[in-house]
Amino acid sequence: MQRIKSFIHLIKALHDKKSCMEFLEDYRWHGIPVCPHCNCQSEKHYKLKINGEFNGLYKCRDCRKRFTVTIGTIFEGSNVSLEKWFYAIYVFLSHKKGISSVQLSKDVGVTQKTAWFMLVKIRQNLTDSAYDMAYNLEGEVQVDETYIGGKSKGRFWQNQGRSLKQKIPVVGLLTKDKVYTFVVKDAEGPTLKGIIYYCIKLGSTVVTDGWQGYRGLSMRYNHKVVRHTKGIYVNKEGFHTNGIEGFWSHLKRGIKGTYHAVSHKYLQLYCNEFAYRYNTRKLDDIQRFMQFLPIANKKLKYSNLIYENI
Repeated sequence: MQRIKSFIHLIKALHDKKSCMEFLEDYRWHGIPVCPHCNCQSEKHYKLKINGEFNGLYKCRDCRKRFTVTIGTIFEGSNVSLEKWFYAIYVFLSHKKGISSVQLSKDVGVTQKTAWFMLVKIRQNLTDSAYDMAYNLEGEVQVDETYIGGKSKGRFWQNQGRSLKQKIPVVGLLTKDKVYTFVVKDAEGPTLKGIIYYCIKLGSTVVTDGWQGYRGLSMRYNHKVVRHTKGIYVNKEGFHTNGIEGFWSHLKRGIKGTYHAVSHKYLQLYCNEFAYRYNTRKLDDIQRFMQFLPIANKKLKYSNLIYENI
């Protein structure tokens, strides 16, 4: 398998359907085709030609079913070419604040609707990988809540209830190197404690601000409080929530600057997007691109996306 070293190399190496199919076959199969229907791995699968040309279509020597390397991936059944998909995945993962569907549609030559659906499918495939380990967190964990969307009216402290009615609450957990976000119905005590009890191992150090919803955590955790309302941002013991608050700042700037507005239905996907970039920040852009390909196995139909909850 050829080693992709840069974005320019990616564009030059994967410039048509044949090169993209060969690259994906090498990456997924390591040179030996695997039938997705019966899991038969063999070099003797039949190569089917159309008009005398082989375009990656195989016929299994055992179950006799046809298959390509895209079956069981995000690319299955898509009318968008693989080179456009690879470009979209790369720029989506490498741009710190993401890329809008309008801009992507111009870059790859598809409609805005198609570009939007491509981006949603990519985000959907980030979900499971981001949250498979969002439980039994231990050590020091920063916990904080924030509100996305809506408009604050008047001065915040005097109009807190009225300001937050239009906003969507999000809870974040930050360990030493990973962040996890959860879109919730409210940021009250039962909701916050439910997430903390489920995700964080008993006896761990939990760092929060002085919000009353966190009261009582000291019964199960080593609870450290940083009272922001008193102008304290690092307590006497050196604990703070600056890490998770820095992530909130990045998330909000990205949504406001790139996407402008996000509905409640899709907000979790956008949070997953920014969390994935944060959690892979130590990788370079090519490594992040290569890491994503093995986990891009979740298919999504447009009808399910529009008419059902995801």
